[in-house]
Amino acid sequence: MKTVAFHTLGCKVNSYETEAIWQLFKHAGYERVDFEETADVYLINTCTVTNTGDKKSRQVIRRAIRRNPDAVICVTGCYAQTSPDEVAAIPGVDIVVGTQGRDRLIEYVDRFLKERQPINAVGNIMKQRTFEELDVPAFSDRTRAFLKIQEGCNNFCTFCIIPWAKGLSRSRKPENVLEQARKLVDAGYKEIVLTGIHTGGYGDDFENYKLSDLLWDLDKVEGLKRIRISSIEASQIDDKLIEVLNASEKMCRHLHIPLQSGDDDVLKRMRRKYTTAEYRETILKLHEVMPGVAITTDVIVGFPGETEEQFENGYRFIEELGMYQLHVFPYSKRSGTPAARMPNQVPEEVKHERVKRLIDLSNRLTLTYARKFVGDVLEVIPERPYREDSDDGLYVGYADNYIQVVFEATPDMVGKVCRVRIDEAGPEVSKGTFVRIVDEVPASATRETA
Repeated sequence: MKTVAFHTLGCKVNSYETEAIWQLFKHAGYERVDFEETADVYLINTCTVTNTGDKKSRQVIRRAIRRNPDAVICVTGCYAQTSPDEVAAIPGVDIVVGTQGRDRLIEYVDRFLKERQPINAVGNIMKQRTFEELDVPAFSDRTRAFLKIQEGCNNFCTFCIIPWAKGLSRSRKPENVLEQARKLVDAGYKEIVLTGIHTGGYGDDFENYKLSDLLWDLDKVEGLKRIRISSIEASQIDDKLIEVLNASEKMCRHLHIPLQSGDDDVLKRMRRKYTTAEYRETILKLHEVMPGVAITTDVIVGFPGETEEQFENGYRFIEELGMYQLHVFPYSKRSGTPAARMPNQVPEEVKHERVKRLIDLSNRLTLTYARKFVGDVLEVIPERPYREDSDDGLYVGYADNYIQVVFEATPDMVGKVCRVRIDEAGPEVSKGTFVRIVDEVPASATRETA
């Protein structure tokens, strides 16, 4: 039996794609082994979001080559796309494929084994206009399935290399999304997370079909209990989308809406497509139509030229909007982006101090939000034991509004929709008491309180 080992760097989309590539190898008769073991083929799915991503990718590639110098070494992903010659020049790399054409990987491996000639199959990603169909029929997490609906980005923010790595925005055909959603429901998944590089840009390349249309169609998929959007820009939340969020019982009361900075001057330098006033208006509108909605966001700290006053403006803005949770990143230079060449780069120690302050704020906001639900009964899908090394009967899962809840359950309840009363709020997990399983309860009866 031929063996293959994978290593993924970077984002959740990369993880999804690695799983999809594994399906190709599985169908070709390969057995999957751990990356630390000896394999016939090593596939490294690289990241290039920061200069550190490039460096880590190179380290992992060299590790695979050292482990088995006779193995076929395949490198794919964002770093392979943006710097194919650099990757191909690493002694021992056999096949380089960027962020498109991965469906031909088995063909490349077979060709390399016959001819023993290095293959560089990286094309011009900016010319790609079609979505690459790669499916994942099952995930190790048995409760939530990720479904990639979009690729690439048209935004060209000044800090970001992604359009050059992933290309321009391309949407997956609606019929293919729906077919895959039905297959995932048939495989036992209750929740589908729609994912992409710029998920809210879904449909920008179609005539008359947007993300809101796709959500309505997914709402009709029988057996599907929850639809979650992995991330969406504030500028893409229009009235039609708000209508679906308001009317569909399946849409989760949780949205991840990147902010990046709460100061208008910084947003302008980042080349973001909204002002703080527009962002605020969107958030307030969402709270109106989805009472209790959890808003999570991304914030970049220490963007070039960010003054103490601009940071404070952002801090107060986030606090005032009552976000649920922040993903905080210190700004990291990425060669080839306009921001890397900007003057007034912020010192590392200043960035770290600001990151710490925002993480403390995030913990406080999460606790404040979770406290509103103490005494309420929420729908929670238990995912796994709370402590891997314990048989205390505690399981953890997410409510539809993204509160992470720990409660007493049994292994056969994993993946089922449970009603759980929230007893105690916490900054990371809240504690609850199991009430009953509601898998077959009609949707109209799912949001009562205790």
